[in-house]
Amino acid sequence: MFEKILIANRGEIALRIHRACRDMGIKTVAVHSTADANAMHVRLADESVCIGPPPARLSYLNIPAILSAATITGAEAIHPGLGFLSENANFAAMVEEHGFTFIGPTAEHIRLMGDKVEAKRAATKLGIPTVPGSAGAVADLDAAASEARRIGYPILVKAAGGGGGRGMKVARDERELRQLLPIAQSEARAYFGNDAVYLERYLDRPRHIEIQILADGNGRCIHLGERDCSLQRSHQKILEEAPSPALNAEQRQRLGRIASGAMEKLGYRGAGTLEFLYENGEFFFIEMNTRLQVEHPISEAISGVDIVREQIRVAAGAPLSLRQEEVKLCGHAIECRINAEHPESFTPSPGTITGYHAPGGLGVRIDSALYQGYTVPPHYDSLVSKLIVHGSSRNEALMRLRRALEEYVIAGIETTIPLHQRLLEAPDFIDGTYDIHWLEKFVGREGRG
Repeated sequence: MFEKILIANRGEIALRIHRACRDMGIKTVAVHSTADANAMHVRLADESVCIGPPPARLSYLNIPAILSAATITGAEAIHPGLGFLSENANFAAMVEEHGFTFIGPTAEHIRLMGDKVEAKRAATKLGIPTVPGSAGAVADLDAAASEARRIGYPILVKAAGGGGGRGMKVARDERELRQLLPIAQSEARAYFGNDAVYLERYLDRPRHIEIQILADGNGRCIHLGERDCSLQRSHQKILEEAPSPALNAEQRQRLGRIASGAMEKLGYRGAGTLEFLYENGEFFFIEMNTRLQVEHPISEAISGVDIVREQIRVAAGAPLSLRQEEVKLCGHAIECRINAEHPESFTPSPGTITGYHAPGGLGVRIDSALYQGYTVPPHYDSLVSKLIVHGSSRNEALMRLRRALEEYVIAGIETTIPLHQRLLEAPDFIDGTYDIHWLEKFVGREGRG
């Protein structure tokens, strides 16, 4: 097992990884920008190294600085967390080339799944159902129009090399397609350095269902059930729950078999998430994230499996600590993403935390690096806390979540806690009948009200 791991990330996920390392008796190295000198993971780590000024490109995306920090501290492995360099195949390869262990998949698998066109092709070969779409990137407007007629409208134009809603447009007829395709290509080029786009059939009222897998790289893979991530705004997840209220036991088992069987064939290593659209009893693969997910705690809550611990063990060459038949999914879990944003306008709200009180009690977990006196910097993602609740049933989890949100105090900045409280009063959410378009409509109705 490793004696020292460098954590190449910041915020709540860096603290989450630090805790898993300490539980395993592993020392940690925190890297940080000058803006994060007083961050909690920096204060708790065994060692810390400043790797640059606040802009991410000069610090958390600065590969030479991170590798130098690992060298001077004697770290044996690097955990990339999520975001930043976590799905950068070149970084994964460079970590290994410099004699460190990359805690994640191989660079080959990161590269394969990072290109959504190639990922879809690979999924089809592995027996995973996919959304009907173009065989690859479309070359020009005429080729796109021809493919769209074959697939059928409405059509979703998607960037081949990115995510988060960038380079994504919905065209309901050929006129709209010809207008929107150049815009999608321009966005894709600006955000991902790659203007390739492809086409998929647009589903009207799907659920966003993803399944958590863990694999050892030697042909053995397990899954920890599915998560429902349909509550999204501008293609960004707001709240997730596990299991999905839309699936039954047979569908759940079928999806798990498909996902874990495919990853065994691929020879995948580490943690990963396969994401699907689900509509009318059918699952359609859309992408795979070859890293830890923000919402991984709800899978941990219902399975009792420490996903970060398993990542570290597998990277060190150990087998998975349990088999599929030993995974027992129990109860229901919900995660609220608490962002430093105005709860109605969603404008960022950095600033100093003047008061902080986290909720507690049975079945309540907080993943956050906040503390009273900490200053939330304006340079990074606005996620500042994750509130996770677990109950024996979905109703118990909802009641527990309502109580926890009432207790949670984050003073000095605006947060999205009030939005989550409003969601808990919405009949569609209480009944579990929402889809991926529901939240946008809900927020829009509130704004008009």
